[in-house]
Amino acid sequence: MAKPALPTAAPVTAVIAEDEALLRQALVDQLGQSWPQLTLLAQCEDGASALEAIAEHQPDVAFLDIRMPGLSGLEVAAAAAEASPRTHIVFVTAFDQYAIDAFDRGAIDYLLKPIVPERLAETIHRLESRIVSGARDADALSALVERLGVALPRTPEQTPLTWITASAGRETRLILVDDVAYFRADNKYTTVVTAEGESLLRTPIKELLPVLDAAHFKQIHRSTIVNLKAIASIVRDDAGRGTVRLKHRPETLTVSAPFMTLFRHM
Repeated sequence: MAKPALPTAAPVTAVIAEDEALLRQALVDQLGQSWPQLTLLAQCEDGASALEAIAEHQPDVAFLDIRMPGLSGLEVAAAAAEASPRTHIVFVTAFDQYAIDAFDRGAIDYLLKPIVPERLAETIHRLESRIVSGARDADALSALVERLGVALPRTPEQTPLTWITASAGRETRLILVDDVAYFRADNKYTTVVTAEGESLLRTPIKELLPVLDAAHFKQIHRSTIVNLKAIASIVRDDAGRGTVRLKHRPETLTVSAPFMTLFRHM
């Protein structure tokens, strides 16, 4: 039986990040039934948009799928500890045999897929208690993220993309991925920028991320992926944003404040 809700001083707010639309909607529906006091501020389908939503809205709670395109839930949680210290993290995972021990030794909640009402009710009750008391253990979150990063099984590595075919006017170009300085979202497509110029790739940036070599290509903004080999320097301003200077391009790139945290952990 679900425990009665605890009185809270203010409405509880949340962000949900889940890349599978059906699972995301299922969690939204379950929370609507089990936690009517909750106000949902954003629904995100990838890690980058989740991190930006957390930084913007400063929610009480963030429900994070561990595996998402681009930034994982673990990376989002690590960055959110600085971007929004007040936010309580709830990981959503299917990897029970790997995750339960790590979670149970920490002060962070988790939900196993498929989410059962009884478990969700327990999580809600604990969250309400922590929100009322103001308790939040940043060290426990940091330790848990580190343990999970080692404990969770890796997905089979996909061979990183080596060449891309992009268009520049009527010309079709075959571009070596290592020669790309950065990728920029362009509506439903992606602009590919090299030292020689720009081309258009008919692939959305969120679909491009999983097939790039994560060791060399990093997202610095929801709409920008940069090749680390093309960076000359990074400067941080007083507002926490960063500016990337490139080796062979005159323009600079903006690193949004939440993503600067990820750069410091590289």
